[in-house]
Amino acid sequence: MKKELFSNALYEQVKSNDIPKHIAIIMDGNGRWAKKRKMPRAFGHRAGVEALRDVIRTASNVGVEYLTLYAFSTENWNRPPEEVSLLMKLLIEYLRKEVRELHENHVKITTIGDIESLPSEVRIEIGKAVKMTNENKGLSVNIALNYGSRDEMTRAVKSIASQLLANEISLEQISYDMIEKHLDTSNIPDPDLLIRTSGEHRLSNFLLWQLAYSEFYFTETYWPDFKGENLLQAINDFQNRERRFGGI
Repeated sequence: MKKELFSNALYEQVKSNDIPKHIAIIMDGNGRWAKKRKMPRAFGHRAGVEALRDVIRTASNVGVEYLTLYAFSTENWNRPPEEVSLLMKLLIEYLRKEVRELHENHVKITTIGDIESLPSEVRIEIGKAVKMTNENKGLSVNIALNYGSRDEMTRAVKSIASQLLANEISLEQISYDMIEKHLDTSNIPDPDLLIRTSGEHRLSNFLLWQLAYSEFYFTETYWPDFKGENLLQAINDFQNRERRFGGI
């Protein structure tokens, strides 16, 4: 992917320091962004897709290895049916339109969440994108779809319990590492940095286990206005923090 034309003291400053290996983003504020412009929520969701393109490009350019995006939560089913339908259509549109370029730029697409409960057309497009990009070695874009951390942990507990009941494991074998291996994120490292846009300061059932020692970055910027330079600012803020992981 081409390097963005940032100012580019900030770009060079970020590149010269340690880059967070894994960034997770709660992409929030599409509806409020649209309301502020006296437009329907659908307008905000479409604008949010455009912001995503710039953020992925920038993350890839600076050397981020994993980018986990909270695209659709288990609670989002409670939204009006027409909005849920639109979000599903936008996901399909995005994958069909962008996957070829992402693949050419060595981006790998993965997912977390209960994918099997999504509409069949969505599952088909996800499957195509994952298969096409499976061997890529660049930025791994991990899309959280029909994802909720409590649901994830419940599924993990059920899986471990079934092994226990089948006498495949003993109670003493259940450990921190075993639990991690049963989570949706078992094959990727925990996020170094969580970003949430739109001024909200909560996790909203996102990666509750994995964010135990992540650095949090909250911004008032609505997601459609969050561009590559905003991502660089968040990374720069992260680089100026001291991470102690419970130590001194």
